[in-house]
Formats: sequence, structure tokens, C-alpha cells
Amino acid sequence: MDAELFPRSRREIAPGAVHVPDWLSPGRQKELLEACRDWARPPAGLRTVRTPGGGTMTSRQVCLGWHWYPYGYASTVVDGDGAPVKKFPAWLGELGRRAARDAFADGTQAPPYEYDIALINFYDADARMGMHRDSDEKSDAPVVSLSLGDTCVFRFGTTGSRGRPYTDVELRSGDLFVFGGPARLAHHGVPRVHADTAPRELGLTGRLNITLRVSGLRSV
Repeated sequence: MDAELFPRSRREIAPGAVHVPDWLSPGRQKELLEACRDWARPPAGLRTVRTPGGGTMTSRQVCLGWHWYPYGYASTVVDGDGAPVKKFPAWLGELGRRAARDAFADGTQAPPYEYDIALINFYDADARMGMHRDSDEKSDAPVVSLSLGDTCVFRFGTTGSRGRPYTDVELRSGDLFVFGGPARLAHHGVPRVHADTAPRELGLTGRLNITLRVSGLRSV
């Protein structure tokens, strides 16, 4: 009822961090979901990420363009099946550029960035993501985040610490979140996923997050 009475609108969460609700149309969401299902298949498919301390991330991940592992990038799945990482499609890079342009309407952070990495995380109802920074890239280009499926609580903090102050943002299926400039290295995480909140017509149980980045790395 609140959502009907008070439609969601574009909002700057912090300088350089912008939430754009319902950025992806229902049709575009379905197309992205089918692409994610294809990318998740082996080889170099969906995997559980293990941390250097011996723990495991509760979300599962597949990468495109460059393979991320704690805490670096490789051209093969060095912490999995060893297969070459899947290619990053040109159309996904264009989607990232359009997202950055739309988020920063004044054009201050939307030059023609060459997005070349996608980290795709799948969350079931019990999955979480602790507060962290996206700091393994050699580029300060804005990070583009697209949500599909279940609604989550996205916690966006500061560059200085994992704790308060932070802002909790509800990200629903189709939402866009972009952070760059002074917010590029801000801590952020996902403390909660609301089960069974995905649009029924999407046909997804759980949440997919597609994060697009510019590596700043040379191709091998």
C-alpha cells in the first residue's frame, strides 16, 4: 500500500551513490535472467567462493571478463574448475554505460567507460553479504549494480569503516544502484533478503545481483 501511495523515485543516497528504482523493464529483466542462467552453467559456472580464512560466502558467484577471487582477478577460475573465464559481452558493457549515464544525469560521472567485468551473485533466502569495498580494480569508474528477483536490504556505508553511519536501501527486482566518485570505495553489503518477493512473472526464486565494473587491467 505504501508503495502505491508513494511511488519510488531516483534518490542520491550519498554523494556519488544513486538509486534508480524500476530501471529495468520486465522484459529486460527476463532477458537478463536467461543470460544469467546460461552464464551459470559449467565450465567456469556458478561457484561457492571460499575466503582465505577458510570460510565460505553464502551467496554463489559467476564472473565474466575477468574472474574475481579473494582478493584479485585472473583470466581463469583459479579457485574453481580452472576453466577460462567466460567472455564479457559487448551488449552488457553498453548496458553499464547507459546505467551510468542515467544515474548521473548531470554527466559528471558518465564518460564512455569501458565496462569489462561482471560479477553475478545469486542469493537464496539465507544468503548474506558482509560489509566490504570493491577495491580490487585498477580503475575508479563507477560500479553499476542491477537487481533481479527477491527484494533485499542493501546497506551502504562510508569509505572509512564497516560500521555506522550507513543507509539501508530496499532494492527490488529491476532496480539500479550506481556508486562512483567519492562513494566509489564505500563499504556496502546485503544483510537481508526477503524471500518470495520476486515478481511472479519473472520465474526466479531468490535474488540475482549483476555488478558491472571497469577492471583497468590489461587483457592477456
